[in-house]
Amino acid sequence: MKVKICGITNIEDAQLCENLGADALGFIFHKKSKRFIRPETAGKIISKLSPFTLKVGVFVNGTPEEINKTAKEIKLNVVQLHGEEIPDMISEINLPVIKSFRIKDGFDFSILKKFETLRFLFDTYSEKEYGGTGKTFNWELIPGELRNKIILSGGISINNIEEVYKKVKPVAVDLSSSLESAPGKKDKEKVKEFFNKINNLKP
Repeated sequence: MKVKICGITNIEDAQLCENLGADALGFIFHKKSKRFIRPETAGKIISKLSPFTLKVGVFVNGTPEEINKTAKEIKLNVVQLHGEEIPDMISEINLPVIKSFRIKDGFDFSILKKFETLRFLFDTYSEKEYGGTGKTFNWELIPGELRNKIILSGGISINNIEEVYKKVKPVAVDLSSSLESAPGKKDKEKVKEFFNKINNLKP
């Protein structure tokens, strides 16, 4: 199970997560997010990271032109779309795409068929925020055939990672707020504790 740590805003947190074993780091370019980072700042951080760590840019309802320009300038590896993006626009993006879906009771999973070539991330639905809620959704809603193919987000923490690993079995997990001391600032001890826990998980 891969681990993506999102909401990176500074080099100290980026290097801490990378050194402890994060497979991917996420940089949020949505200005209304509490974890927003300017692309030029993210670029400076990315330039100091290992080439083997995936750098993911999180965008909300941006244009393909804006996304491609940012991705090229700061050397992103993957684009994560967290808004109401449609399949036609995604084909114009030059990098691999993760498409986020915010899940709630009654979510229509047939929508995913329109995005078949992408990797899916499932997050918790909120009327106020596009992500980073720190809250879980009902994992029982996830169809069995999708569980080992998705990235799971939304309220994942050291307290439930074992349950995630054994019951949902996603290909990756995406964490942010549960490892913070404040929005945009990681808590060193929480990050260490989480990676220690995940490295010792057993089926």
